Amino acid sequence: MGGYRARDHAMTKAEKAYMGRVAELGCMICKMLGIEDSPAELHHLFDSSSRSNWLIAPVCPAHHRGPRGFHGLGQRAFEATYKTTEAELLAMTIEALNG
Repeated sequence: MGGYRARDHAMTKAEKAYMGRVAELGCMICKMLGIEDSPAELHHLFDSSSRSNWLIAPVCPAHHRGPRGFHGLGQRAFEATYKTTEAELLAMTIEALNG
């Protein structure tokens, strides 16, 4: 198994496959709100300066880049609004992939 590599490298075949599987899960925030089948884009979690393609969570465009999304609200307000953290989003993603 390869070591951690930051996002600025050429994406591997394994990363592409993993990212595709994660995106297919749909938005984790929408699921928390009882909304199913919401298309997702990938949010890179934790430190934005060294983003890993393995540390991602699926969120719809509104919950990612919209005014009530992660980048619109900022991390603290997002976590307070949706009562979840980036670590919890990652855990939900891992559980959904393996459940």
